[in-house]
Amino acid sequence: MKRTLLMLILCLTALQMTAQMRKVQNKPYTDLRPLHLGILVGMNLQDIELENIGPQTILQEDGTMKTETIVCDDDRWNAGFSVGVLADLRLSQHLNLRFTPTMHFGAKHLTFYNLTDLTPEGKLMELTQDMKSTYISFPVGLKFSAERWNNYRPYMIAGLNQMINLTSKNQDFLQLKRTDTMLEIGLGCDLYLPFFKLIPELKFCYSLTNALDSEHANELQDMNKRMYTNAVRSGYTKMIVLTFYFE
Repeated sequence: MKRTLLMLILCLTALQMTAQMRKVQNKPYTDLRPLHLGILVGMNLQDIELENIGPQTILQEDGTMKTETIVCDDDRWNAGFSVGVLADLRLSQHLNLRFTPTMHFGAKHLTFYNLTDLTPEGKLMELTQDMKSTYISFPVGLKFSAERWNNYRPYMIAGLNQMINLTSKNQDFLQLKRTDTMLEIGLGCDLYLPFFKLIPELKFCYSLTNALDSEHANELQDMNKRMYTNAVRSGYTKMIVLTFYFE
């Protein structure tokens, strides 16, 4: 009898604690709508993973051949700004299809190290390039949501992003292609507020194709720049995007 009474007390205590943890849900039926629209703002960190070609043979102006070794590195992450719109289509209770056209403003900082030609002080010769970029992106992704708990609902997202580079061509060392395709993986959480839904999201993007313009060296007017351009075989862009959606 005592054991039964003790179990009953424990069950009632657990139920009381569960009832206390439950809260009134804001916008309880918003996830049942077939289509959600919203806006987004955020920041991005841009980077590019470069593959250097190694030693290369250069034809000098006097007709002689010379071997140069030049390496290039994106030596820091650069912060940028993102803004766009959201369209979210409900497929099932836990699955949504999202389309979020976005503009990303940012830059990449490149440093070229000439390992062959040293300065008079015996240091490596360095040249830098600020590769500014303005992308308009058209990401399509699947959003996998967990069960809603009170006014929180975590989720994961994965998809593909077609990027269009709006930056005009220039005479810098490296030039990006007009288009790029990225794989996106991220996570976030729906926060149900009294009047709208706020969604913070962290997303990782990685290019699936070589983003560098391989014909850019032939377009350079300064012949001395070509050995720096030809020193890099390929480049794969990367981004980390922190976004806040408002539905």
